[in-house]
Amino acid sequence: MDRASRTPGRGRRPWAAALVSALALALPLAGAGQATAADVNNAKNAGFESGLSGWSCSANSGSVVSSPVHGGASALKATPAGQDNARCSQTVAVRPGSTYRLTGWVQGGYAYLGVTGTGTTDVSTWTPDSSAWKQLSTSFTTGSSTTSVTVYTHGWYGQQPYYVDDVSVLGPDGGGGGDPEPTVPATPGGLTVSGTTAGSVTLAWNAVSGATGYTVYRDGTRATAVTGTSATVTGLAASTSYSFQVTATNAAGESAKSAAVSVRTRENGGGGGDLPRHAVTGYWQNFNNGAAVQKISDVPAQYDIIAVAFADATGTPGAVTFNLDSAGLNGYTVDQFKADVRAKQAAGKKVIISVGGEKGTVAVNDSASATNFADSVYALMREYGFDGVDIDLENGLNATYMTQALRQLSAKAGASMILTMAPQTIDMQSTSNSYFRTALNVKDILTVVNMQYYNSGSMLGCDGKVYSQGSVDFLTALACIQLENGLDPSQVGLGLPASTRGAGSGYVAPSVVNAALDCLTRGTNCGSFKPSKTYPGLRGAMTWSTNWDATAGNAWSNAVGPHVHALP
Repeated sequence: MDRASRTPGRGRRPWAAALVSALALALPLAGAGQATAADVNNAKNAGFESGLSGWSCSANSGSVVSSPVHGGASALKATPAGQDNARCSQTVAVRPGSTYRLTGWVQGGYAYLGVTGTGTTDVSTWTPDSSAWKQLSTSFTTGSSTTSVTVYTHGWYGQQPYYVDDVSVLGPDGGGGGDPEPTVPATPGGLTVSGTTAGSVTLAWNAVSGATGYTVYRDGTRATAVTGTSATVTGLAASTSYSFQVTATNAAGESAKSAAVSVRTRENGGGGGDLPRHAVTGYWQNFNNGAAVQKISDVPAQYDIIAVAFADATGTPGAVTFNLDSAGLNGYTVDQFKADVRAKQAAGKKVIISVGGEKGTVAVNDSASATNFADSVYALMREYGFDGVDIDLENGLNATYMTQALRQLSAKAGASMILTMAPQTIDMQSTSNSYFRTALNVKDILTVVNMQYYNSGSMLGCDGKVYSQGSVDFLTALACIQLENGLDPSQVGLGLPASTRGAGSGYVAPSVVNAALDCLTRGTNCGSFKPSKTYPGLRGAMTWSTNWDATAGNAWSNAVGPHVHALP
């Protein structure tokens, strides 16, 4: 969601059209030679454990950081600036006429990995920005007289910093020395339970040197794998005892299992408070961008959840604050705001604080920032009386640490906390996406995901076909992805603009929203796409924003609100 006067929302990224081809490039090349037992990693200081030794970065753009890391204790952080793309490179000794596999783990902004001076065909691969570690991989063959190549990584002009770790140039020994191959890591220690709900258990343990990942076992069976030192195991039964262990992994193999910890899940308490079965969510603008200026008391009764947009980042990583724009809201005071929040709650409504928006810069990328996020949001809940939080981070999120933050917040706020999300369409195309993974990680405390069905162009539906925004099919076929991939129908809502001015594209008439709701819940009023089953428990709909709705005479809430509340 956007604060600009012409609200384009978050438009598609530059190079978005190249996404599919980019992902294809990130896969190992067909026909690439397989590593043999004699192969070695010819790169030196491949994990940046010795600082930048052996590496050269343009315009002093590179530094070594301790978080985030993929393996070991360090990783490279490189920051593009101006006309510099933050290129970091290393000269690697190779053997003539040989095939090598070049890999590296990247995170953050746009990241490229490649090699020059091969004597044959120089190759490279890249990926768009990623909130989680992603492996890039390609292969190259050296010429008949090539004894060294230049391996490089770089970002893209004007984009965010990128991180690199565990680079490998795997192939015949070039004679220049390199990092030793990893050994099987030690068994993790310090396994503890850091949180429980009726359906999940959150675990934490000590880091193991040389480990690139960890595997969690539940009652002896593999439950999940993570790269950090914490994990949340979901899908558990309430009031049930479980035993957990963890192992450390890297390219050499998996450690022995840790000592077991036993824990009993809580009784069913539910999340999301006493919301109606079908609910309408509306975003309320804490700023004046040309839409009708409102007080909370002006929001129509059709809205069951009012998301106050937005909390802002502070100078402390992960922490947020909220400052009422009294000047922009015609003198609306903090005391009036708080009183209006209480009045809405007395009328059975929920008022939550939304974090992010198109221009939001909140980043939760490690345990410290996760704690800062939970502590600061909880402080806002206590100060203003908010019922919960909405996650509308449109510039990426880290699934591991956002999950950690939300679980910490839930532990503070209790089972009645409202937790909503407003991902973009691209964020919910696959369960491998960080946003989708986060939603599934916190499913037991999640109220609703109101995906933004706008500002996106064409997208894939659950049937594998491409649908254009602005149609019943677009809404139903994309909702089907969430409904068939782990979310409960009560956790799925349809997010649409309240008017043509509320988004750059994707507005549909309220009648189209209602038709999509009918199709999903009753199997009627469908377009060419018809789900294989109905989802009568579908939560409802969301709009950006109550202000744009008011500007258009509340046409959206007057039509969609009663329809949502009359669903089966």
